[in-house]
Amino acid sequence: MLRKIALWSLLCFSMIARAENGYEVISPALPVQNPDKVEVIEFFWYGCPHCYSLEPAMQAWLKTKPANVEFIRQPAVFSDVWGKHAKAFFTAEVLGVSEKLHADFFDAIQNKKQKLLSEDDLAKFFADHGVKDEDFRNAYNSFMVDTKMRQAETMAGQYGVTGVPALIINGKYKVTASTAKSQENMLLITNQLIKQESQGK
Repeated sequence: MLRKIALWSLLCFSMIARAENGYEVISPALPVQNPDKVEVIEFFWYGCPHCYSLEPAMQAWLKTKPANVEFIRQPAVFSDVWGKHAKAFFTAEVLGVSEKLHADFFDAIQNKKQKLLSEDDLAKFFADHGVKDEDFRNAYNSFMVDTKMRQAETMAGQYGVTGVPALIINGKYKVTASTAKSQENMLLITNQLIKQESQGK
């Protein structure tokens, strides 16, 4: 009985410590794309109002992030609708226009209340941003986009991500508004973890 109480107390202390640190430890740690960089992955969904409210801070952070940070946007896929938006993101990525379209896609979903789910609706959105219909459809239905979609469908689960926005630092730590206590703290804690990981390289 005493052993059970001791184990429970240790577990509670561990959970409290992680909460106070503002992050969760990913165990085992997952490999990063470039071992010479500190990797930061942002899991998001265009339909998520919390992701949208975090976006201005993310954009500001991107302008000041350390040079040794490799930043990766990663759309989460938790449903068919999420998947359609993820496919739009990967299509833009393949076409090399993701930075150009990212903010406007958020705006179209969040403020203009456009659904942007069908291929035709997306083709029009891309056309409004200077992408030819043929180029969009070729990319949208390409093997590369299909491969990225297959990877995205399982990636969130690998990192233990169950909601967005979520930031993954170097495959080792997960930071959310819940663990950080606020969106404002998310990037502060991320910066602390980047500094910690940079010192370890």
